[in-house]
Amino acid sequence: MGPAIPAERTPSMELVRITEAAAIASAHWLGHGDNTRADEAAVEAMRRAMDEVAFNATIVIGEGERDEAPMLFIGEKVGRGDGPAVDIAVDPLEGTNLVAKARPNAIAVMAVSEPGGLLHAPDTYMEKLIVGPPAKGKVDIDRPVKENLQIIAQSLGREIDDLAVVILDRPRHEKLIKDVREAGARIHLIEDGDVIAALEVAVAGTNLHAVMGSGGAPEGVLAAAALKCIGGEIIGRLKFRNDEERARAKQMGIKDENRIYRTEDLARGKDIRFVATGVTDGELLQGVRFFARGARTHTILLDGRMGKVRFINTQHFEDPAKPPVVRI
Repeated sequence: MGPAIPAERTPSMELVRITEAAAIASAHWLGHGDNTRADEAAVEAMRRAMDEVAFNATIVIGEGERDEAPMLFIGEKVGRGDGPAVDIAVDPLEGTNLVAKARPNAIAVMAVSEPGGLLHAPDTYMEKLIVGPPAKGKVDIDRPVKENLQIIAQSLGREIDDLAVVILDRPRHEKLIKDVREAGARIHLIEDGDVIAALEVAVAGTNLHAVMGSGGAPEGVLAAAALKCIGGEIIGRLKFRNDEERARAKQMGIKDENRIYRTEDLARGKDIRFVATGVTDGELLQGVRFFARGARTHTILLDGRMGKVRFINTQHFEDPAKPPVVRI
């Protein structure tokens, strides 16, 4: 039995306001070359927005432990406190480098579930294999790269050389990149942002078909929340970098470091919603657009319980009494 579903729900548009606020705040730092200021702006705006939302929320994935982060730290209580109890996983700005350098696919992102619905993942790496709905249940993280690519291609009615695989551009992926190239698939190297990459793989029409390699374990939980809502799959295994991370994970209740985690293990909730607002332009989301006396945002809202995917294009007025020209 999974966690109990609360009878009441925070309206989804209240959740959207949270990631919109973070996206707008961080977008002001686009191209400034300052990762820290962009991230701080997103964190502060997201935290302020949460104070106005009708929920009684606990951060289960955030900016770190309390002694590392002044706000949105793991275990922090947020919200007005007069609504349903929920667990929240957040990344106020996925892609601080991308904003600093004005590169694509930076987002503000959040997942919400009933209490106990999202894995409290340790801050370490996770080896990941992410596929869209057609290949769900067919791939295996321990199979050779070429075999998984053959399975993905067959599930899509394609050849391997029709596939594009997303991989973080890191030295640790040198062998993986070599194996993918030798198998015949194309590679889409990214600087940051494997949560939005997971979402893009699960949505048809982006021309991206898998994510492979290791990235952050907390981001794996955010990706799982999105994939659960739309039928994709993530398979992961924790990759500890040192004994300190290994000991901390044991304190969190993780006993088997070789365990294979699947989508349902990372996001076991029955009432999961995932929200992401574009900060810079990407395949799936447009970035924040500023204009005289306002801004425009583009957000995706996934609601697993209701079976809905919404793309929300919002124009924000600085002064509602003096609205700017509304644009289509």
